[in-house]
Amino acid sequence: MRGVGGPLLCIGDLLSDVGEDTAAEGSNRYVDVDDDDKANSPSHSPTGPLLDPSDLHRLFQDDYNKLIESLEGTDHSWTALTLKLCDALKTADKLVTSANSNIESLLEKVGELDSILKRGDAAVAVAKTIQCLPADRKEP
Repeated sequence: MRGVGGPLLCIGDLLSDVGEDTAAEGSNRYVDVDDDDKANSPSHSPTGPLLDPSDLHRLFQDDYNKLIESLEGTDHSWTALTLKLCDALKTADKLVTSANSNIESLLEKVGELDSILKRGDAAVAVAKTIQCLPADRKEP
């Protein structure tokens, strides 16, 4: 529910209004990692250029510095800068979630490879045992 207007709007109204303006402008410059298949497909054409996830820290720091400058002065761009920082945090959260799921998948594959190696080691040990049996042993 929206707050009552007047000289002092509630912060939710302010952020939602600025968020609507920001969404209309398409100013989200952070990486969209909602769907890995969509992001990696050649038919995926975002409104802006996709940035490398390693750029996220630098972009966040740039926006943070701009926000601090805005808050220290009389500039009213702090609302848009706050939303950019929120976008960066959401993107970072998505990257961490994606990385965690990828790590779980890799851990399962490493476990499978480990079991294959153990079976191979056991087969080599059996082969060595068979090779070391005396050749002159006669079967009854």
